[in-house]
Amino acid sequence: MSEVLSQSEIDGLLAALSSGELDVDQMQAADEKKVKDYDFKRPAKFSKEHLRTLEMIYEHYGRLLSTTLPLYLRKNVTVSVANSETVTYSEFSNALSNPVILGVISFLPLQGNIILELQANIGFSFIDRMLGGEGGTLDKPRPFTDIEMPLIEKLVTICMQLMVEPWQNVVSINPVMERIETNPQFAQVISPTDMIAIVTLNIKIGDTEGLMNVCLPYFTLESVMDKLNTKFWFSTMQKNNDEDYEDTLETMVRHVDVPVKAILGKCNVSVNDFVHLQAGDIIRLDNRVNTDMQVYVGNLFKFTALPGTAKEKYAVRITSVVREEEE
Repeated sequence: MSEVLSQSEIDGLLAALSSGELDVDQMQAADEKKVKDYDFKRPAKFSKEHLRTLEMIYEHYGRLLSTTLPLYLRKNVTVSVANSETVTYSEFSNALSNPVILGVISFLPLQGNIILELQANIGFSFIDRMLGGEGGTLDKPRPFTDIEMPLIEKLVTICMQLMVEPWQNVVSINPVMERIETNPQFAQVISPTDMIAIVTLNIKIGDTEGLMNVCLPYFTLESVMDKLNTKFWFSTMQKNNDEDYEDTLETMVRHVDVPVKAILGKCNVSVNDFVHLQAGDIIRLDNRVNTDMQVYVGNLFKFTALPGTAKEKYAVRITSVVREEEE
């Protein structure tokens, strides 16, 4: 309850105002308190820290896209995070064009779905490259045909699968593609008033440039919101790096295929002799029968070996390892 002034205090206050000792404007400024408006229609469920962590996750995701998509498109692809923001789902869906590529993805083990949105020009560029074209886009947008939709599904599936690794520091996810929509009206996965976080990525395929939006509803991320902070993210990443990095790298290297060839010997023949070679002719090599063969890994001479057979197939038995200083 506010303090009640006595009559003498009131008279003294009026006298001070009349003489100019007190300024009304200064009194009002001193009593003012900064009040921040709160919109109950758009509750602030995502903090700046949450959005920053999501940006870091999808910066990692963008690097994976930049290295993976060129394997399919045979063209340079550049992906970068443009921005992140919080809006209602209705604002997101109302801003979508038609046609558009919307992948509705179940973000298991989390509840609910996320939406992966790709602009149509990126989809048409992907289709053109997959069918042998230069990767150009259409001058006038049109709906995707039944033949083009399987290619679009492949594109969205690749993008979905690459999300597993960036989210590993927060939660181990197993995303599942539920369906692909090209009309925004058929992708109402949550209430129009629910809050979502949108991470926008800029994708450039050759000369074609477009946007990818990842729509992350609060309902889906609610159970892991405490982990969406940079302190937790970096601590988990450091722990994973210390424990698993060397093992992971070794496992990846062990699965790399390298060409191995064993050379029986070499010889020089004239073009005339080569042209007249027939079945039964003998070519004399520079190696003797009891001399070890040279085995190359790629273009490097790494082993010596003796020829033989194993399970009815030609084979060689390694006799020595050639060190770098011996080559």
